[in-house]
Amino acid sequence: MNRNDGRQPDQLRPVKIIPNYLTHATGSCLIEMGGTKVICSAMVEESVPGFLKGSGKGWLTAEYSMLPASSSQRIQRERQKVGGRTHEIQRLIGRSLRTCVDLGQLGERSILVDCDVVDADGGTRTASITGAYVAVALAIKKIHEKTPRLVPLIKTAVAAVSVGVVNGVPCLDLNYEEDKDAEVDMNIVRTGTNRFVEVQGTAEGVPFSDEALKSLIELGKKGVEELLTIQKRILEV
Repeated sequence: MNRNDGRQPDQLRPVKIIPNYLTHATGSCLIEMGGTKVICSAMVEESVPGFLKGSGKGWLTAEYSMLPASSSQRIQRERQKVGGRTHEIQRLIGRSLRTCVDLGQLGERSILVDCDVVDADGGTRTASITGAYVAVALAIKKIHEKTPRLVPLIKTAVAAVSVGVVNGVPCLDLNYEEDKDAEVDMNIVRTGTNRFVEVQGTAEGVPFSDEALKSLIELGKKGVEELLTIQKRILEV
């Protein structure tokens, strides 16, 4: 099968992660996966939401947005109320990142994550998770520098990738043109300890078989392993 950008079915788009992309964020990066570009930042605040005050535990939460010119049609800013899609993606990012951090040892601090899509070409939520982990890891590195007696706060890494069935063929890391016409669309979120955080899969019109599901999950695992390797290399610099 020839994909519209020349890749093999099991091939990621070119991935680039630029760490410390923002001046003022505690941790940040720009992640590029093909034509998708997301700025991810993590800011640390010495406070927690009311329901955690006095518990000694920390918190991590995430926000996601698409800039108005990130798509071919201008996207309206969600100033007054966050839309359903945005809310769902924010919750997914937050859930994914909370698997990585030992919030019980963080102390009464909050890590506030922002993922802002600059250019959208498919896989914005999965790129956000992959990039946001780098931003959080960089922020936690700074926490350790200020408080060296803290136990290690990172429990594991996490990354995410999209998979889908395009023209009958299971494919890894769909771009927008593939995603909009895919028979099956799925997102895989997986940790560095080989555990799934989330598997989101939907058939568009025709239900898919057990064999297709197994193929997509194996593709997703392969893609996440490659992304985890890239994250590790970036964070070791």
